Amino acid sequence: MSFSEHPRKSVAFDSVSTIRYIESTSRRPRKNPNMAKQLFERFNGTELTDHMLEEAAQLFNENYGIWALDPTNSGPAPKPGSPVKLSKNRLRAQYLPDNAACSYVRVTVEDRLAGNAFACRWSYKNTNVCWVTQLVVHSDFRERGLAAGLLNQLRQDDDAIYGLMSSHPAACLAAAKAFGSGISTVAVDFIRDNAEAIMKASPICYVKDAELRGSLFDREDTSGAVSSVHTHFFVDHTEPLEALAWVREGTEWPLGELLDGHEFLLRSRSFPRP
Repeated sequence: MSFSEHPRKSVAFDSVSTIRYIESTSRRPRKNPNMAKQLFERFNGTELTDHMLEEAAQLFNENYGIWALDPTNSGPAPKPGSPVKLSKNRLRAQYLPDNAACSYVRVTVEDRLAGNAFACRWSYKNTNVCWVTQLVVHSDFRERGLAAGLLNQLRQDDDAIYGLMSSHPAACLAAAKAFGSGISTVAVDFIRDNAEAIMKASPICYVKDAELRGSLFDREDTSGAVSSVHTHFFVDHTEPLEALAWVREGTEWPLGELLDGHEFLLRSRSFPRP
């Protein structure tokens, strides 16, 4: 999700959303804010006020990305190039459903909202699933470990399985590190054998209705995708694809290609905290 003053042949991730993780790989100059005062706060979903949701929606709207062309022409679609936006009411409806156990974590830096994360929990085979539904880091505060801090704040000792859907490889790398032992040790067999049942049990509609795609689920799939979901969420993938190319220069990437209207699917068993 990296701004740097000078081009680099590497990608630095926040150690990181549909999940909508927001990160940029633009090389334009970035600000250097004072990071001395950081405050992480965690709330149950029922504790979120309208004002907190308004702030979260603004963070999303200003830091997510732009719409791409919908090649399906299946109906009215946002104008390509227009910003992806999420209202306070839609945020509450999609990420904080009444029948779900939800959590919200935010971090402020010098009293400014710098990032946040939403998660939802449900039961699968008598085990606790924690699904990260949104992870946003403001463009001024990336590559400073805030995403990792947010993910670690979401963890609970009784979580047995973690999951997310994201179009950005940085989200998958950070989640694999925070919840497991890194992307190279992701158990793809566990994803293959359990993904559909876990997702169908979700109280989050976009997770429950997502369509599994990739060779992990269909041996005849030749698209290049391995572990993906078709969300029909046609967001511009220029930055995620650039990041993916950089990641592959030094890391074995197990999730395959990123297709239009798709997101990567990551699922991990819980590992003890270090």
